[in-house]
Amino acid sequence: MSEPGPETEPTTPSADGASAPAGQRPGRYPRTTNGLIGALVVTLLVIGAFVALRALNRDDLEVKPTAVDYLGLVKDAQAGGVELVYPTDLPQGWIADSVQYVPGDRPAWGIGMLTDAGKYVGLRQEDVSVDDLLATYVDENATEGDPISVSGSVAPEWRSFSDEGGDHAYAAEVGEDTVLVYGSADVQDLRTVLDALSTDPR
Repeated sequence: MSEPGPETEPTTPSADGASAPAGQRPGRYPRTTNGLIGALVVTLLVIGAFVALRALNRDDLEVKPTAVDYLGLVKDAQAGGVELVYPTDLPQGWIADSVQYVPGDRPAWGIGMLTDAGKYVGLRQEDVSVDDLLATYVDENATEGDPISVSGSVAPEWRSFSDEGGDHAYAAEVGEDTVLVYGSADVQDLRTVLDALSTDPR
């Protein structure tokens, strides 16, 4: 009777056909489309986070306002028979950066301006009451001060208002409309706009 030989360790065929011990099987991982997409998404998120972080730390992202041609719009409205109140020019360093014109039987008109110090001045002309304009653009609880006289403007006398936030406003009736000049700029800047107001043809 032959003696039993030494026990052999079970083997498992490898990918190339060779046998490897069961305890030493080569590692495998699934190569699926979902895995590839997941890796790509993670990479994009990392890149996006990096770009956002760089953007937050940059100092040159200040967006400068763009000047608009409000006088061109005034000219077009006048050609259509609408009389608009507008400043004939703006002080050096100021820009008009927004305009709004709503045509119709009761047209509404407005200009947004920035002073050379970056303070806001707005003009609004509309066939509504002074209280309505104040509630919309200044404060419904604005305090009325003493009226002022402005020679050479579209109205000889203007009512003055201010609110708790430091904004000021001047209002006058021009024809059937109410004109409001208001904003965070100081009183002298608002008075400068009042002095420049006109309805002259362009």
